[in-house]
Amino acid sequence: MRGISRRQFLQSAAALGLAATLPACRELSHYGIAIKVYLPGMQMGHALRGNTPMPNPKYERKVKVAILGSGAAGSFAAWRLKKSGAFGHDEVVIVSGPERFGNAAAGVMNGVGYPQGAHYLPLPSMASVHVRELLFEMGVIEADPFGEKPTYNERVLVHSPEDRLLINGHWQEGVVPHTGLNAEELAQQQRFFAQMQSMQHAVGNDGRKAFCIPIAQASQDAQWRSLDQMTFAAWLAQHGYTAPSLLWYLDYACRDDYGIGIKETSAWAGIHYFAARGGQAANASEGAVLTWPTGLNPLLQHLQQGQSLLEGMAVRIREQGDTVQVDVLHHGEVTRLITEHVICAMPLHVAAKIIDLSQYGFNPAQHLAPHAAWQVSNFLLKRFPDEAEHAPTQAGPQAMHDYATPLAWDNVVYSSQSLGYVNSTHQLIRAAKPANTVFTAYHAFDNEAPAAIRARLEHASAAELYHTSLADLGGVYGWDNPITARRYIEQVEITLRGHAMASPIAGFLNNPGVAALQKQSGRLLFAHSDLSGLSVFEEASWWGDVAAQKILAQR
Repeated sequence: MRGISRRQFLQSAAALGLAATLPACRELSHYGIAIKVYLPGMQMGHALRGNTPMPNPKYERKVKVAILGSGAAGSFAAWRLKKSGAFGHDEVVIVSGPERFGNAAAGVMNGVGYPQGAHYLPLPSMASVHVRELLFEMGVIEADPFGEKPTYNERVLVHSPEDRLLINGHWQEGVVPHTGLNAEELAQQQRFFAQMQSMQHAVGNDGRKAFCIPIAQASQDAQWRSLDQMTFAAWLAQHGYTAPSLLWYLDYACRDDYGIGIKETSAWAGIHYFAARGGQAANASEGAVLTWPTGLNPLLQHLQQGQSLLEGMAVRIREQGDTVQVDVLHHGEVTRLITEHVICAMPLHVAAKIIDLSQYGFNPAQHLAPHAAWQVSNFLLKRFPDEAEHAPTQAGPQAMHDYATPLAWDNVVYSSQSLGYVNSTHQLIRAAKPANTVFTAYHAFDNEAPAAIRARLEHASAAELYHTSLADLGGVYGWDNPITARRYIEQVEITLRGHAMASPIAGFLNNPGVAALQKQSGRLLFAHSDLSGLSVFEEASWWGDVAAQKILAQR
């Protein structure tokens, strides 16, 4: 590719707002409330898509390993290489990408930290040895890291009350609906969860668990894999699951993890959500999760500790003899990395713009999975909102339990198209509530074509984005009323993630292009949750570990 001068590049880039690779940000105001909107990666992504000319390299730097992307996969790969002792500090470099930490990014407002993406980690399964190893090093696991029931640090185990659901005008503890439901609906729920529990122990004819995290260790038995050929909704109907409360909950779960509902989710992926993990703890109940005020960001902070980081985004990769050349753009200047090994730890739709993936068996036109768009909205509050006290909905002990359900870590509204909100200061144990807190509201856009959603979000007004943010909070606290809202809300930060996560639609397991990248060896390797088709930490970190181990095996 013929290069151009830095001045020529800046002239063309300025028209697109590309003078830097930092996340795009615009500041707005709505009803007198300050709103900041972040669009990480959008500008550079559009520049790559539009083949914006890049300047000639101004600098050159020789390294042993270049890791392109600072999300979970890239960070884990760097951590593994550092632990091996095979490379010196400056011999491995992480190229940050347009947003350091990717979907595990976090922020701070008025001293209160909060997540800008992923906010919890389920207890890792026995198969997720790599995750347990990390958590043990961090002190999150305190004893028996590879046993059936490790002991976890109490500060990281989510505190009670963990979650609650607003249903029929009343809060109930737990997100699975039970308030005001008839015996038939409750019986269907019990039958479904019993079936999922049995599937946790299902084994294929190859001796592997039918559902496992990481997916790469799951059974290849055709009988189980055939579930991927139908949707989760079709499988549920086939098995007589019709209760509205159950179907809503399962749809919510799929939207929460995959960004799509049960009508699109692969039946294999839908069952996998419930049957794959099964992690337990010696000091926590079944189904407990790990969380921090800033979501999963502390994991990434630990993985990147002591690593060499290069700010910028890879815009060109080329294998050249016994080296790989990587051009990294930062503030309009290009640094060329001359390296022995490259781990491409970026989403595949981005990688396809900077290297010809067809030479590795991946055809973007055929093999790219759909990606769901997300909006993550953080509300800095002047004070905690008052929690309405609802009248008991039934007789007996459960009535008082419903009556006294306080603010939880995760708060969900039944039948909502949004995914509820998380209280970022929930884990802070104090004698009294902190003066400020941040509520993080999540919304997955699953009712439109992803491309149409991304086009709409790119030009969305403050009013439109704010309205989406309030999908749940507005009804719960009356913040639809601007006067009421200003009493509580000091500032809002909205992060739009147009390609937040790969969505496991029916047939996602049978993707020959992804399979080819999984098996890739040589100087250029791939590592991202896209290789699993599920955007979860355990999968992303698994592929980062695999790539690092391949490099170590070559030495």
